[in-house]
Amino acid sequence: MTDALFLFDPQVDDVPVNSDELHTGWKLTLPAHIKRHAVQAMRLKAGDSLQLSDGRGLRIRAVMADPEAGLAEVIEVGREPAPQTRLALIQALAKTGHDEQAIDMATQIGVDEVVPWQADRSIAKWKAGRTDKKWGAVLDAATEQSRRAFRPELGECVSSKQIVAICRRACVHGDLVVVLHQDATDTWAGVEEKVGRLIDRTLEDGRPRTVSVIVGPEGGISEQEVADFTAAGAVSCVLGRNILRAATAGPVALSLLSRTLGRYE
Repeated sequence: MTDALFLFDPQVDDVPVNSDELHTGWKLTLPAHIKRHAVQAMRLKAGDSLQLSDGRGLRIRAVMADPEAGLAEVIEVGREPAPQTRLALIQALAKTGHDEQAIDMATQIGVDEVVPWQADRSIAKWKAGRTDKKWGAVLDAATEQSRRAFRPELGECVSSKQIVAICRRACVHGDLVVVLHQDATDTWAGVEEKVGRLIDRTLEDGRPRTVSVIVGPEGGISEQEVADFTAAGAVSCVLGRNILRAATAGPVALSLLSRTLGRYE
């Protein structure tokens, strides 16, 4: 079984992450919340291995040296490169936790950025200082569960008007925005062709690019929103014949995109 991974925040937790300071054989004092989780909840004992990450690409492999003192000995330190082509999920707020289910699965799949969206038909409301903490906790848990060295970035909650601006910027920078809409006539095959061309351009010029997926709430994206997004440069498509829930549409699209990008080999 893969070693458990624990996230820490270098700006809050007292864990040295400078590669000049952190090296094999170094003994780390685990932050209190990690020690509590590792020792009390997961019952890690002396000699058990674990991983630590700052969620920004750093991966530390360590062995529990002294569980009572919360000491772990570093056996390997590395930093993983960020992907050249990023995946973003613009997820509409949805009731009964369907939006949280979506970002949980998306994180496990490998999404690089999550942007909450207050859509016209969203029943749930974004509450700063509350909803963002809940979404952040979901991203943390899913990142640890999937043993990722990169935690998805959590963007600010946006309006439909702000998504129009996102679509326009994407056109300028060579990015791609895909709107999942059940009444669209374009199919996923067309999206894959566009993503293929985007990958070729990225390989040619080395510029990082982003493919964003827009998912509406339970009531769906309004016709006006779809019209505004596509007029601003987004691509509207339908995902097969079945109508997917707000919790599953994004993860399905991200899985297909991950395959196209070569993340699933």
